[in-house]
Amino acid sequence: MEIQNTKFKIQKALQTIKHSCLRLITRWSNKRSVWGFVSLFLLGASLSVAVAACSGSNATSAPQKDIKLSLVSYSVTQAAYEQIVPKFVEKWQKEHNQNVTIEQSYGGSGSQSNAVIDGSKEADIVHLSLALDTHKIQQAGLIEPGWERKSPRSGIVTRSVVAIVTRPDNPKGINSWEDLAQEGLSIITANPKTSGIAIWNFLALWGSVTQKGGDEAQALEFTTNVYKNVPVLANNARQASELFFKQGKGDVLLNYEDEVIYAEQNGQKLPYVVPDINISIDNPVALVDKNVDKHGTRKVAQAFIDYLYTSEAQQEFAKLGYRPVNPSVVAEVAQNYPQLETLFTVQDLGGWDDVQNKFFAEGAIFDQIQVAGKI
Repeated sequence: MEIQNTKFKIQKALQTIKHSCLRLITRWSNKRSVWGFVSLFLLGASLSVAVAACSGSNATSAPQKDIKLSLVSYSVTQAAYEQIVPKFVEKWQKEHNQNVTIEQSYGGSGSQSNAVIDGSKEADIVHLSLALDTHKIQQAGLIEPGWERKSPRSGIVTRSVVAIVTRPDNPKGINSWEDLAQEGLSIITANPKTSGIAIWNFLALWGSVTQKGGDEAQALEFTTNVYKNVPVLANNARQASELFFKQGKGDVLLNYEDEVIYAEQNGQKLPYVVPDINISIDNPVALVDKNVDKHGTRKVAQAFIDYLYTSEAQQEFAKLGYRPVNPSVVAEVAQNYPQLETLFTVQDLGGWDDVQNKFFAEGAIFDQIQVAGKI
């Protein structure tokens, strides 16, 4: 409405200037006075400015070309993005008069990163379960080094911890990490080769020993005994949840705290424990530089990432059980989560390079455990 009023005023002013110019031309042609010529010149200049202003108004109000983004994320973020994406699209259209479509893909974090690397998914934005997968995309030349510094919180946009879910009334008496090594237990977890939560689960088990003073031999023995209780490895966190909740498989489920909360919100309420010694599951978001430059989407893609850190978006993550990173939202929801005695990070285990080489490279510790456990 304001733009239309402005146009009307400018058009009216142009008509006034036009009539004045005609009168001056007539007067100047009769008298050929210098002052008449100067007045005509000044009015002509004003006319040019007004026309330019009118043209600028039209350019501003004209809708810009529609734009399409591709978001590739890990499986359990879908419910959050179903709320967040429409809010961003509406905000961008209102502020920039441009329609944005965000194509979304969800799956195991490892599988998703591989798809971005091989080009089968040309993501503009990746929000993955762990920085290890984002680093793989960087090493493939698709993300510029230093991506962690391009966003707040070192690129971490959501957090969680590992939860242990049991059957009603907890018939197996599972209350701690140590209980997972008991014989005869059936544990549902995902595969570290395809899933981010599986890596976090493994590191949480290992760290539950080393972070309270145990040595690596003890950590290896304990973790091996736990994986002997894993009959099958799911592809991702959501599939693990479906095996446990919908198909009734297993005595215990290891999964994201937020995934358990989400299941509870959808009527699948079961007892769960968040162990006092736990790992900080830090989920990063990043631009895929090569793709945004190819698609011409850098500006909008960066705006979307920035939006994910706002209170509005962080509240949507928090509603679904994620531990937010925006300080104001953290303060609002802190009482909703169990307080932990020890929250360790990947850096406490040597950093991602060491973790990858030590545990998850071909023939490394996880492969050895898998063979020993006959998974």
